[in-house]
Amino acid sequence: MNAPSETLLLVDDDTELCSLMREFFAEMNIALEVAHDGEQGLAKAISGRYAMVILDVMMPRLDGFGVLMGLRRQSNVPVLMLTARAGQQSRIQGLNEGADDYLAKPFDPYELLARVRAILRRSQPPSASQEPIEVMGVRMDPRARTVTRGGQPIDVTAAEFDVLELLLRSAGRVVTRDELANRLYQRDSTPFDRAIDVHVSHLRKKLDIPRNWLRTIRGSGYQFCLEENAEAEP
Repeated sequence: MNAPSETLLLVDDDTELCSLMREFFAEMNIALEVAHDGEQGLAKAISGRYAMVILDVMMPRLDGFGVLMGLRRQSNVPVLMLTARAGQQSRIQGLNEGADDYLAKPFDPYELLARVRAILRRSQPPSASQEPIEVMGVRMDPRARTVTRGGQPIDVTAAEFDVLELLLRSAGRVVTRDELANRLYQRDSTPFDRAIDVHVSHLRKKLDIPRNWLRTIRGSGYQFCLEENAEAEP
């Protein structure tokens, strides 16, 4: 697979919106290619030519969830989902399928740009000084962007990797939801933003660790425990 460029892919059947977004991103010196249906979008997205994918949920032939599921079987390219559905369930569904973030329609182009830039910053190669870290048998290598537990590789998304890195580097202390949201999206969390919670839930399942190793601190955030305090339940 070819290395991603700084070109983005927008998959949306609204041709007028796609045209406006291409012009807007061009003014920001960001190249944006478009696809107008899910099947074409999936074919383009799996090519490996894009730094990230902006994906609409409601499209003919193959909807955004179908595209995301097909994409995640072959690629961990960052995905931001656009949804016109009012309920949170469609947003949570997108996160459960492997999306990194979501934005409700209609949206402010500058908010979309801010979220795109936050995702792209996370995707930049890390500093060579970033050494691997290991806590409770969970090991991650920031330079290789790999995670293992007990020597077995764990497949995580870009957002999950960044959440886990902050939790491991802060092991033993509570990491607030605002800290995690700022690390991922350069914004504070909101009471109705479930993205952080979904990413943490996925990490628990993928790492297959006891719940008290990665604790939810009600009203505050999360704590990855050190060995000496992992025995007691919260």
